[in-house]
Amino acid sequence: MAGVFLEIEEIARLATEIASEKQAKDIVMLDVRGLCSFADYFVICTGDVKRHIEAIRQTISTTLKGKGVIPLHNEGTADSGWMLVDFGSVVVHIFAPQERDYYQLDELWNKATLVVRIQ
Repeated sequence: MAGVFLEIEEIARLATEIASEKQAKDIVMLDVRGLCSFADYFVICTGDVKRHIEAIRQTISTTLKGKGVIPLHNEGTADSGWMLVDFGSVVVHIFAPQERDYYQLDELWNKATLVVRIQ
């Protein structure tokens, strides 16, 4: 069997690193195991403008796809100020600043374990 197998936490950490390399702001990686039935980790970050949000999403998806991790589902658009990439046990949320403030996902999941925060 060829290819690379990444552990679930490695997928979340790689998505976090990519977001940081793409200059995303206020990046958090949350361990939501025990709190959430549909994921183990959330990666939440903020992009400055529509093009930045799309670039973050595209780079995370492309890089992980190159390692054999295919998104199960995508939601939202850069125009809406929120994009979601669902890798199964890892869900990546990319927000515009206003939408991040409005939805306050960090607060909604404040009982989750903070694994990484990059500001």
